[in-house]
Amino acid sequence: MKLRELYNIDSDVEITGVEINSKTCKQGDIFVCVSGATADRHDYIDDAIDHGVSAVVVSKDVGEKSVPIIKVDNTDDELPKLCQKVFDYPNQKLKMIGVTGTDGKTSVSTIIQTLLGDDICGYIGTNGISSKNVHEDNPNTTPAPNLLYKVLGEFYDTGCKYASIEASSEAFFNGRLKYLEFDAAILTNVTSEHLNTHGTFENYLDCKLNLFRQTKEDGICVVNKDDEHADAFIKEANGRVVTYGKDKDNTLVIDSFEIFKDHTEINFIYNDETIFINSPMLGDFNVYNLAAAFLTLLELGINRDHIMNNIKNISVNGRLAMIDTHSNYYVMVDYAHTPNGIYNLLNFVKTLKLNSSIVVIGQAGERDAYKRPEVGKVVLENADYAIFTYEDPRSEDPAKICEDIVRDIKDKYQNYEIVIDRKEAINKAINMAKENDIVLILGKGNETYQKLKDKVIHFNDIEEAKLAINNRNNKNI
Repeated sequence: MKLRELYNIDSDVEITGVEINSKTCKQGDIFVCVSGATADRHDYIDDAIDHGVSAVVVSKDVGEKSVPIIKVDNTDDELPKLCQKVFDYPNQKLKMIGVTGTDGKTSVSTIIQTLLGDDICGYIGTNGISSKNVHEDNPNTTPAPNLLYKVLGEFYDTGCKYASIEASSEAFFNGRLKYLEFDAAILTNVTSEHLNTHGTFENYLDCKLNLFRQTKEDGICVVNKDDEHADAFIKEANGRVVTYGKDKDNTLVIDSFEIFKDHTEINFIYNDETIFINSPMLGDFNVYNLAAAFLTLLELGINRDHIMNNIKNISVNGRLAMIDTHSNYYVMVDYAHTPNGIYNLLNFVKTLKLNSSIVVIGQAGERDAYKRPEVGKVVLENADYAIFTYEDPRSEDPAKICEDIVRDIKDKYQNYEIVIDRKEAINKAINMAKENDIVLILGKGNETYQKLKDKVIHFNDIEEAKLAINNRNNKNI
């Protein structure tokens, strides 16, 4: 696309991409000087030019440069609109499905991709960016517009008809989803989270409501009617509202379910018909996650047999990941990190009728310090033993984070210890496990990084668990 096709400027410069990081600019890119959380990109124009950028979009006077300069009123506002143009409006060519909620976004959006098939549905969220033919890392749950629209274009160009996206509150707060309309919006649940960004729960809730405000008038808004904030989403819904939950007045009724050690048997009622499902997912929270995805696809007109045939393939990376111990104890890795998510997971584990549960968990630095004591309380009330450690401490002192977790419970409970180093904590928990015990390593799922004060290192809970198991087994040979 020529620059003249994007702006009223006499230039035949070819534009093939959009960048907001000066260091990753290359020839054919247009650099947009967004404000950023910690830096003003106007300060990096010369660096972007040194890296070969073909044009720059600004909202300040920056003088003449060696590449075309386009001035707009607000670069933050301009970015998503520009990205849509450059990547030829892929959002209008795909059916856009957005999932919001405190817990369950990754599971529901992944289930939707699985039920549709990754040959026709792309996924964007916590576990990266993927379809059958597209695989990219994702620095945020919901990426910035320049990456978002680029991969939406790649999805469409490689045969996808749908995109299943985790729509985080921070994405709305930072304008990453501005001007994007959805064919389907889904609410999983809402509990307090990310107050370090939003300040108040009301602000947090309002950001999530944007997904339902940005649904097309002929789209659908799928609401968990059992969530206490369901009415707020129904009120703000721009599309047709459908609901799921246990009451008989829902569009899809969760009529009954029974959880076994390796599957869950569920009865849904839809259009007065009982639908039996044998799900590979465990936990009552996953019954709700499947209900959300199932209802959405039925309401979008997807053939029910197609959906049912793919249920057996459901597997959510980093969720309820059982690690083979080659022994008589169990190890599970899960992403659960909010009080609500941890509570639901630990209550599910109780139904497995194992012996003791040993939990390894931390909390992220520079994030929601208010919830740390609540996490400690939930863990110690519902597990037999806990080892508190760091997660992604960033610039915070890991020891201080752990002390925050136990602050309100250290005089009441003795069934815990603090092991600052996460690798050591995982190793200790696995070596503690006795016959029919379960070790739960929570908070990071299958994430492959650890954010420290001055660097990001490779770290993966599943890899560390397997290593600790192997070391334990070798000692016992």
